[in-house]
Amino acid sequence: MNLFQRVLRAANKVVTPLLHAPVVGGQLSRSMAIITYTGRRSGKTFSTPVNYLAKGDDTLVIGVMMSERKNWWRNFDPGPAPITVTIGGIDRTGTGVVKRGHDGVVRVKVTFDAPT
Repeated sequence: MNLFQRVLRAANKVVTPLLHAPVVGGQLSRSMAIITYTGRRSGKTFSTPVNYLAKGDDTLVIGVMMSERKNWWRNFDPGPAPITVTIGGIDRTGTGVVKRGHDGVVRVKVTFDAPT
């Protein structure tokens, strides 16, 4: 694990509990969520905080900053792959698919399952 990955891991350990905190969590949940997914090769379950942009009630987009230095998004390439998104303490399941923009930016588009 390189220095960049160690710093991100430490930051994620700080941010994740804040998303569950009563006062701060509500504010952070407007733009941050916790995603949970299964590794395509390992079969292990992983969770990580991410920034997102809501696109209506059933879709959101996760921008992957410095995608060349991160690995989690590759589990959704080519996709679709199952994902759980936790926003404000509420879990929603859906599928994620990698979308690459003309600008080279990697995004994961999440389409939520219909409520049951």
